[in-house]
Amino acid sequence: METINSLAFIQNLNWTEVVVILIVFILLFGAKKLPELARGVGKSIKEFKKATSTIEDDIRNAMDEEPEVKKPIENPRSADPEDKEAASSEKTTSSSS
Repeated sequence: METINSLAFIQNLNWTEVVVILIVFILLFGAKKLPELARGVGKSIKEFKKATSTIEDDIRNAMDEEPEVKKPIENPRSADPEDKEAASSEKTTSSSS
């Protein structure tokens, strides 16, 4: 709210006040530096918009993606059927001796 209130004076500027502000800028920075300053401000605004749109796209993509379901890790010995057969044959041979 403070930002809105602090910038509210911009709406009440007359054309004469705008001209006075421009003259002050020309006196402070010089006529040669003003285009360079405006170009720099334009580039920084463009870069800021590009960065914010990239972040917004990343967030939207993350929200659209399905969460990856993690499967529980199985015991490697119980997963291989050949190991089960080998283990059961070892039990039968050791018990018969």
